[in-house]
Amino acid sequence: MARLGLHTFATAAKWDVPTMRALLPKLHAQKVRVLEIPLLDPREIDTDETRVFLEEVGIEPVCSLGLPPEIDVVSDPEAGLAFLEPAFQVAAAVGATALSGVTYGTIGRTSGAPRTAREFDATAAFIGRAGARAAEFGLKLGVEPCNRYETHLMNTAADARAFCEASGAKNVFIHLDTYHMNIEEVSFAEAFRTCGGWLGYVHLSESNRGAPGAGMVDWAAAFAALVDVGFDGITTLESMNHVHPAIAAGLAIWRPVAETPGDVIDKGLAHLHRAAEVAGFRYA
Repeated sequence: MARLGLHTFATAAKWDVPTMRALLPKLHAQKVRVLEIPLLDPREIDTDETRVFLEEVGIEPVCSLGLPPEIDVVSDPEAGLAFLEPAFQVAAAVGATALSGVTYGTIGRTSGAPRTAREFDATAAFIGRAGARAAEFGLKLGVEPCNRYETHLMNTAADARAFCEASGAKNVFIHLDTYHMNIEEVSFAEAFRTCGGWLGYVHLSESNRGAPGAGMVDWAAAFAALVDVGFDGITTLESMNHVHPAIAAGLAIWRPVAETPGDVIDKGLAHLHRAAEVAGFRYA
């Protein structure tokens, strides 16, 4: 049965165990079973404290990141792999089974031109090598297509599938995000179907990055599409209520995404539950 997650940008720009502990009553009440921990700077994470906390409260971790601006895996894949190495170490140490996100590129970097064949081949090769290294830590590697304003490399489910297939990696999966899908896809249903068995993780993100239900995403259609493809993995509410400095410019968030920040959890999670129930999408 599917599990509901929460990206911790909803509560703070950096992972903080005391902050999450204080939110436990709300998380348990809303059946949050997963917390997504950003690893933009893995050194920020106290792995022992984090693992003990997660095991104590029975919450599963997923880790995510995007590559920093100084790294270009097309011209220097070794630098990209070196950046991912400590993230793999931290993800495994806190008990995660996956590292996902824009693991193949930089959020906010575009060339001003369509993706080239060289960029595709080099990025696919990098994903394959990164996937192999992730496997050595017992991890899966997710790739998240982003909208055209954040990358020119991978914008759609079809793009992501092409990269996964070309990478040759057996432990790579597609990580879709309703915010990006709302911009780039024909429909939620077509995008989820396009992924096929590669679909492994879904961000539930409102069109304005705020509280689900306070934007333009058609949540009934999104959940109905998940039901149609039989998805039973993790769907995580992602809101940019707070943003890590490492990706603030790339995300182009210049104003608060929610008039009342608490609404993301207090109202957004409840809205997702209602939409899921109507569609017949069941959470554990």
